[in-house]
Amino acid sequence: MPLLLSIAIFGLALSAQAQTARTLTVEDSAGRVIADAGVRDAGGKVLARSDAMGHVSFACDAPCTVRVEAAGFAAKNVQADAETVVQLAPADNAEQVTVTAYRTPMGELESPVTTRVLTQNALQSTAAITADGQIRQLPGVELFRRSSSLVANPSSQGISLRALGSTSASRTLMTLDDVPLNDPVGAWIHWLEQPQLAIANIELLRGGASDLYGSSAIGGVVNVHLAEPAAHVFTLRSSYGGLGTYADDAMGQATHDAWGVLAAGGATGTDGYIQEAPWQRGPVDTVSNVHAQNGMLLAEHKRGELRLFVRGSGFNEARANGTPYQTNGTRLWRYATGGDWQSANGATAALRLYGSTEHYRQTFSSISNLPDFGDASCTYRCGETPTRFAWIADNELGGAAHWSKPLTAGWILLAGADTHDVRVWDDEQSFGSAAALTDTSVHQRDSGAYVETLYTHRAWTVTAGARMDWFQNYDVRQLVEQNNTWTPGATLPQFTQHVFDPRVGVSRKLGEHWALSASGFRAFRAPSPSELYRATQVGNQLTLANGALKSERATGWETGVASQRAWGTVRASYFLTEINRPISAVTINPNSSPILLQRENLGQITSRGIAIDSEIAPRKWLTIDGGYQYAHATVTQGQQDLNKWIPEVARNMASLNLRAEKARWGSLSLQSRLSGRQFDDDANTYLLHGYFKLDAYAAHAFGRRVEAFAAGESLLDRTIEVAKTPTTTLGMRRTVRAGFTLTLGAAK
Repeated sequence: MPLLLSIAIFGLALSAQAQTARTLTVEDSAGRVIADAGVRDAGGKVLARSDAMGHVSFACDAPCTVRVEAAGFAAKNVQADAETVVQLAPADNAEQVTVTAYRTPMGELESPVTTRVLTQNALQSTAAITADGQIRQLPGVELFRRSSSLVANPSSQGISLRALGSTSASRTLMTLDDVPLNDPVGAWIHWLEQPQLAIANIELLRGGASDLYGSSAIGGVVNVHLAEPAAHVFTLRSSYGGLGTYADDAMGQATHDAWGVLAAGGATGTDGYIQEAPWQRGPVDTVSNVHAQNGMLLAEHKRGELRLFVRGSGFNEARANGTPYQTNGTRLWRYATGGDWQSANGATAALRLYGSTEHYRQTFSSISNLPDFGDASCTYRCGETPTRFAWIADNELGGAAHWSKPLTAGWILLAGADTHDVRVWDDEQSFGSAAALTDTSVHQRDSGAYVETLYTHRAWTVTAGARMDWFQNYDVRQLVEQNNTWTPGATLPQFTQHVFDPRVGVSRKLGEHWALSASGFRAFRAPSPSELYRATQVGNQLTLANGALKSERATGWETGVASQRAWGTVRASYFLTEINRPISAVTINPNSSPILLQRENLGQITSRGIAIDSEIAPRKWLTIDGGYQYAHATVTQGQQDLNKWIPEVARNMASLNLRAEKARWGSLSLQSRLSGRQFDDDANTYLLHGYFKLDAYAAHAFGRRVEAFAAGESLLDRTIEVAKTPTTTLGMRRTVRAGFTLTLGAAK
């Protein structure tokens, strides 16, 4: 753990320089603590942010005047003594403000689309230790399969929103500060990549947003926001529990004049468990697990209206996928730089330049029922035969720029452009009688430009935007080495396309507390290099590539009603999305080992339904949030799988989360999730029954620097079916862990 040790030394060194310590407790007018409130000095630099108990510690020279601010509350300037209680009043017509949907701040009642924000407090007071588990507390959010990223094969980690499902790739785009996080090769998500303590919040937009973000934003966008460097703070968070599950994270921050530095990193993993159901296991079945490490370094410089930054991160993980031979590993380096500018008249501009380098390896095998492992009596899942080894390298480069300016009162114009370039080299060694080494390379580039306008007049808000994309899939080459001789491989298709994606929306306030809204969009997703040119395997299912795949094209709309009052927000929506040429894994040989599937473009899939979201605070110490989604998602056109359910999509999903916080006693949160039945395959042969899951998290602070916590997942210890491939695999049973958080503050 050299990274954690280095960060710990860094934080302790900063602590040694402490001047006069100040502690604020931030509350609302009812005495309810406010988490994630920011404290800025006279120069505007962020000194620190409040924790789950509303406490925020920093240091400054006397006299110490700071500005305390929090979303939904009016900012307040206070004279900070050694210990001070600060009460913030609600801002006039306070609303949740989001930026992902339109790249400019917009309130809940003004926005024509559905957005949700998970604050740092909501993320860290969730029993799950992975980002995918944390965002599942929102209704309608699911991975390609139900399993946690702690034990899931990477090709099962695509995210699904609006009941659109996914294959190994996501129909939802994930970004970090305008930088895409979907894997360049397979478009799945590396859920353990980001240091947990460095995440300020996660903003989720449901519905197509290709007009701003280009390819993959069909189901929506998940945007991760990083914490801003604060003045000399070091945080260490560690926990350990059942199945050898652990999460160790550390973060050190420092500011000096206009400079700020944030260093964060950690290690997450589990010894895992055997996913195959006990009644279907054989000698070949072993534990599925992961051991991952991440790290990030951010440096920024603020001067007046301009912020410049540079950021680098690294990620490494090794996975065991349930048999002795099936494993995979990822090593990923990312870097980004850019700047943000905001003028006094409200004009803004942003520039991002980024890149990544990744190495990925994976092994494949077929499961045999022949006697093996020295057991002549074995008749089921007795052993395995290696079939393929893949080693993949990719380079990613990209840039994005956008600008906005108020033209008149209530009228904003926004424009931007971006490009995303990916080069992939895939070397795969097959075994057996037809052993060969196949070398495939491909180059993909998506470039686009967009314009958007937002107009607000009295109770009306109207938005309109459009984007033109130029997508290229080219320089595709394949060589095959067999018997020490290299020969040209198959001629693989290449293509170029131009895509136009508009989006419009309108919102109408009804008085101070109600609003009606409607929006419509077009969106697209280009096939990933993995879908086009390489096979993937989960369990005993092998999905073959298809170089003739075409891009998915989606059309959708939603309409809804929202209400916001002092006690919270409720929003109900009706949505409909149609995807033409959806890419799906179609079964072509159910009797082979492994079972063979082929990626194909179906005719059309349609998802329609209702969604209800709520965030309310009925008592000053209690917050309740959750929602419900009903979705009728089927194949509606084409000759294959007509009228079948979209695989891995449940018609009924609901979540309910309760958080109780009192400074004297600590905090307690419960997360519950209900999911109806769904099918694991395109032919709707393998039924996965519904499930209910209950998690809990409790924490208590010992002074201002130490907090102890305990968390439990699947407290009811119920069986959750994850997949049938065709053997049944199960989700994690009851898992309990305990840990602590240590926070040290130092001089500015």
